[in-house]
Amino acid sequence: MGRAAEMTGTTAGFLRALGEQGLITPLRSEGGHRRYSRYQLRIAMRARDLVDQGTAVDAACRIIILEDQLEEALRINEQLREGRPTGQPPVADT
Repeated sequence: MGRAAEMTGTTAGFLRALGEQGLITPLRSEGGHRRYSRYQLRIAMRARDLVDQGTAVDAACRIIILEDQLEEALRINEQLREGRPTGQPPVADT
């Protein structure tokens, strides 16, 4: 967790707070250490940016969750417009 906090420019407490808010859920090693994915670290950095701008931690988490939901909805809409079943990757241009 200390390394993840260092990489994101945050503190271990901040990462724990993000976990308590349900924004990120790190995997655990056999020894019980938290293991964060690159995606989770990017999310933590986005949350840190929002908090640095004066947003409360719980509000920052909610904003990020809503942004993620919007991105997913836009992706699904694009797939439906193209006539592809949702869940399938876009066809590459050749």
